[in-house]
Amino acid sequence: MERLSGLDASFLYLETTSAHMHVAMTGIYDTSTMPNGYSFEAFRDHVVSRFHRIPAFTRRLVEVPFQLHHPVWIEDPDFDVDYHVRRISAPPPGGRRELAEVAAQIASIPLDRSRPLWEVWVIDGVKQDRIGFVAKVHHAAIDGASGAEIMTELYDLEAAPPPRPELPLAEPEQVPSEVELVSYALASKLRRGRQMIPLLSRTVQGFNQLATNRRSPDGIIGATPLTAPRTPFNGSISPRRSVAFARISLEDLKAVRRTLDVKVNDVVLAVCAGTLRNYLEAHDALPDEPLIATCPVSVRSPEEVGTGGNKVSAMFASLATDIADPIERVRAIAESTQGAKAEQTAVGARFLTDWGEYAAPRTFATAARVYSSMSLADRHRPIHNLVISNVPGPPFPLYLAGAELIAAYPMGPIMEGSGLNITVLSYKDSVDFGFMADPELVPNVWELAEHVKTAFTELCEAAGVAQHAEEATDTPQASPKPKASKAPVKRAATTKAPAKGTAKRAPAKASAKAPAKRAPAKQPAAKASAKAPAKTPAKKAASKRPGQRKDSGS
Repeated sequence: MERLSGLDASFLYLETTSAHMHVAMTGIYDTSTMPNGYSFEAFRDHVVSRFHRIPAFTRRLVEVPFQLHHPVWIEDPDFDVDYHVRRISAPPPGGRRELAEVAAQIASIPLDRSRPLWEVWVIDGVKQDRIGFVAKVHHAAIDGASGAEIMTELYDLEAAPPPRPELPLAEPEQVPSEVELVSYALASKLRRGRQMIPLLSRTVQGFNQLATNRRSPDGIIGATPLTAPRTPFNGSISPRRSVAFARISLEDLKAVRRTLDVKVNDVVLAVCAGTLRNYLEAHDALPDEPLIATCPVSVRSPEEVGTGGNKVSAMFASLATDIADPIERVRAIAESTQGAKAEQTAVGARFLTDWGEYAAPRTFATAARVYSSMSLADRHRPIHNLVISNVPGPPFPLYLAGAELIAAYPMGPIMEGSGLNITVLSYKDSVDFGFMADPELVPNVWELAEHVKTAFTELCEAAGVAQHAEEATDTPQASPKPKASKAPVKRAATTKAPAKGTAKRAPAKASAKAPAKRAPAKQPAAKASAKAPAKTPAKKAASKRPGQRKDSGS
């Protein structure tokens, strides 16, 4: 029995019938590398052989009576792998849009808290004889870094790897009695109370330093919560989800980074900023003020590697969408992220994890439900416009049950008041963008995703970087078959510091359009394919989705 940390439990308390707090990833796999050919049973058997290595896959939640404390994890005594590993087919023609349609319907269904909080779906019918694979795990169990650690247990570095050393299976646990849960909760609360005074002292010192920096005329600062302008995708959310994908060259992105002497993350944010600016301009909905993104930041120490759970903080960064010039926009973003990191250091990198321990379960959960049910997100200025998460991935091929992973599109949760999430993952020679949205707020998320390449091309041209030619294919291309003896190539470390931007950002050019602020017109929804997952969300059935067009290569 292990108690959830306060930050882990917060993702349970924030969950409502509209806000689903799970993360997901949609993978595309080349089955031609499977030693014995493709079969669903091969994927299932592979997961069965590995799941016991991943604690998040074998543990279920137990709530404490009266919500006296955060819930606890126990080894599930009634584990059923066939509940967690499922099979479904993509509607024809089986392109990325059809795959995204299935992924969106899977993402629209909350996880069952009476079981371990994960599911994987094997999706047949993808073009070029490929397979889709959607993995969904509750955010209470993993963050970006621990999710990457799960990948190391599920994936191999070659199609036919040698057997892994056997690990002892975790013994199933009996569900604790109410007396045990209450006594354990009270003892934990007593221990926690002794840590409050030093934490309060550190917090006061941190905020004093933050205030001093903000008052200084020379201080470099990040963005401020609750100052974000309202956009069409900021508002109360529904239970439905829509998903889209995009991909750009990692080599080209790094070339832009070197040319402009900024961080990789600054370039990723700049691509997202250009994407959002172009999309909002196309709908006459670009605000005069810059959009604000919340960016999760890992604070996991070397000693905490492999422990699972959430070890994250967050920084608020300006996306400088009010600046028309791409280079000036990157400079402004780099300055904002530099200031946000400095402020995070001042407050304390573990501010969220430390104070999360003192979240009152009943109060927190009730407040989240009231906030959602009363649509309070529509009645105040947005806390932020969206969440953008950038997760570094491996530069070498990965294999699942012998099938090579061709593309990996991560998908993070959306929050009340912010119906859009962009999660980015680098893999091999590419950078994969996963868009998760509420179709009520973003009627055609593929239209938004298609602006990624346009925004990146604009940035490359402004920086004088020649882009590598790409083949126009509906699904990403497989890498050449790797040699079994070849060791993974380590990612080269960068040492350059971001260039300092000007203290004040330049306003948008006079020639830039000053559009009226109105939401894009919603497109009529079309009926979903009959091959959708059997389950539907609690409040609204995911039987409708935004209008879609035929697949196009990206």
